[in-house]
Amino acid sequence: MTNDSATTVDSECAVEPALPRGILAWIALFGPGAIVASLTIGTGELIFSTRGGALFGYRILFLFVIISILKWGLLLASARHIMLTGVHPYERMLELPGPRGWLPLMLLGTSTFCMPIWISFHSGVLGNLTSWVTGTQGALNGGGDYLWGILILLSVLSLSAVGGYSVLEKVQTAIVLIMVGCAAWTLLLYKPDWLAMLRGIVPQALAYPPWLASKYPEIVEHSVWVETTRYVGVIGGAGFDYLAYTSWLREKGWGLASRRATPTELREIATDPHHVQRRWLRAPLVDSSISFGMVIAFSAVFVACGAIVLGPNQVLPNEDNLLNLQATMVTRIHPWLLPLYVVGAFLTMLGTLYGTVEIACIITNEIVRSFVRDWTTRKAQQVRRWCITWCATIALLILFGLFIRQILSPAGENHPKILLNMLLTPVNLFTGVLFCSVVCFLNLWMDRRWLPKALQLPWWLAGLNLLSGIVFLGLGVKGYWDHPSRWFALTGLFSMAVGAIVLAALFGPRFQTGPQSTESTE
Repeated sequence: MTNDSATTVDSECAVEPALPRGILAWIALFGPGAIVASLTIGTGELIFSTRGGALFGYRILFLFVIISILKWGLLLASARHIMLTGVHPYERMLELPGPRGWLPLMLLGTSTFCMPIWISFHSGVLGNLTSWVTGTQGALNGGGDYLWGILILLSVLSLSAVGGYSVLEKVQTAIVLIMVGCAAWTLLLYKPDWLAMLRGIVPQALAYPPWLASKYPEIVEHSVWVETTRYVGVIGGAGFDYLAYTSWLREKGWGLASRRATPTELREIATDPHHVQRRWLRAPLVDSSISFGMVIAFSAVFVACGAIVLGPNQVLPNEDNLLNLQATMVTRIHPWLLPLYVVGAFLTMLGTLYGTVEIACIITNEIVRSFVRDWTTRKAQQVRRWCITWCATIALLILFGLFIRQILSPAGENHPKILLNMLLTPVNLFTGVLFCSVVCFLNLWMDRRWLPKALQLPWWLAGLNLLSGIVFLGLGVKGYWDHPSRWFALTGLFSMAVGAIVLAALFGPRFQTGPQSTESTE
């Protein structure tokens, strides 16, 4: 098979990296996890952690900690499987009960709609920040946000056209490391109530503050469930991010992620507790632990800032000011810190936008690859071009539609909540909540179906995935049920599933049935 630099089907003779020696060498592996962390920092911490702190104070911390732990277990279990077998979860989905390939087809369909919406949202956030910095918020009847968003998205797409995993990892790692230093410094300067922060880790009942109804009545229209489930979807990343993470492990060459394991190899690994491939499992453990440790730390910092600065002033990030209000968290320390905040926030969101475009390409590439017997560099490049073109077209159409609506609206009337509430929230409930449940249950099924007992998930990780699957399923269903667009969203998901089953029944037998790299335990 042809070696693909983006998603490689490596040969048996592929050169594998040497196993790290020493603690520092293991920590130096941090890379794929940096991408996951940076993807959530942009929207998760800068916007929603701050908003949660302003609304609920330190009490919201327990939610961020619990969700981060649950998603960490999800990510680690998916990573273990590809590192032991070399088979991506999307390919395993072909073997699920029902018409062959129905779930990957459904996920391909949902990502076709979800990813452009996420891309348009991130572009809109950057546009909102840029119009505030440049003083053009009132330009074009308030449509400047969307016009700036369009220009920024076009710039990022030019980077994506020549980018790839290596560029993505370098950009996101640099952003994460810079943000770590800035966040730690900010927290120390604010001197929060450390005891209150510790108490916030303990689960507590959440309720809207009394002032919210008069200041932000549009938020009170939705239940606390809808508001907090939105946080669940963005904190720590989304289901598509975690399956992209398994693809990045191929790029790193960790364990057997870059090639299929033979049944003989798998038996050897199972019988030898000290086998080199079992020792390689420490790599995603270290990488993901650092990543989610940073996510929890960032959450604590921005929750504290929201509780100390925004909550007492009865203001919070909303559709009109997604990143602007957070500037007061640094200007209260000293006015000259404003440019530093602007640059940091812009770079963080820019990294999130760029990473989302790359993940859209990886998702599409992996799913299409799972259907094709012989995968080549040329096919991967064609899929990438198609994906970038599609995402760019739909995202630009969304932003342009909002721009036209804004400039034609009566002066002073704003419509940014259309993008956040009508479009993003239902999408977020699927990508960040329900789909996480699907991945958790898939991890458990793959583990028992394809791995010898000695290599199956340890009891604590299997239990964590089972708990995560139940929690995310319950939160997702509850979030959809309480959302005003529940029937529209649920009908859309049901239609997507039915359509995928029909297509799989018609074309499933044509999908690849390549030799399995592992033996079933059934």
